[in-house]
Amino acid sequence: MKEWSRKARERGKRIGFVPTMGALHEGHLELVRRARQLSDLVVVSIFVNPTQFGPNEDFASYPRDLPADVDLCIREGVEVVFAPEPEDLYPAGSQTFVDVFELSSRLEGESRPGHFRGVATVVLKLLNAVHPHVVAFGQKDAQQVIVVRRMLQDLMADVEMLVVPIVRDADGVALSSRNARLSPEERKAARAIPKALEAAEAAVAAGEKDGAKVVRAAQAVLEQDPMLRVDYVALVDTDRLEPAERMDGERLLALAVYAGPVRLIDNVLLGKRVLSSRS
Repeated sequence: MKEWSRKARERGKRIGFVPTMGALHEGHLELVRRARQLSDLVVVSIFVNPTQFGPNEDFASYPRDLPADVDLCIREGVEVVFAPEPEDLYPAGSQTFVDVFELSSRLEGESRPGHFRGVATVVLKLLNAVHPHVVAFGQKDAQQVIVVRRMLQDLMADVEMLVVPIVRDADGVALSSRNARLSPEERKAARAIPKALEAAEAAVAAGEKDGAKVVRAAQAVLEQDPMLRVDYVALVDTDRLEPAERMDGERLLALAVYAGPVRLIDNVLLGKRVLSSRS
């Protein structure tokens, strides 16, 4: 991978990179298309990263279909699919990890300790292997965007970060590889998630400034479906992810909800349409 990138750069080619865990869907393909707009060549990595899963999480059952993923990449004109094995990225004796302390401890970090330590580490390893000019991330994983953005700035990484808006299905549910594990009943229940975000948006549009009331507007929708179990609903700022008591400026309403056994995340930016690639 490094050799390919070195030769591409020597030819003056601009490399775009889309890191994924596979089970590709239209949301991933939109990242590929947007990266293509800023690049001559596109690399997609497919790697289910073991270090970002906790001991009771779904690493073993996470959907995997490398042949189908490669076919989709070919159809999109992707030049390289980089699909390393765990031992390639974590060889025996590995001891070094990247920890973006404060940002990694909030929201998802509270529910999934160590998750963003694994995310930040694997992203840096992949960037070192691919050596792209631009890397594309989706806003659906908003906290991931904010954590990686901070890491790239703090470590002075020589790469441009592109943030692409959430891609949703026809029923409003954000596209996710985990959606494939939803039963028909759970999928129907998951439709309440975008409706909850819409309720929060409506409250803000109506002039609501109290952060707790904005959160409550979303929670009230989720609580109507007994198949859903709320992990968290939080209104935070988009720089430090600290709780926001008031709707002053840009805010992120983020949530995590279980539909049956499947944990889904979603979010909406209030006051802005897409997260900035810079803090």
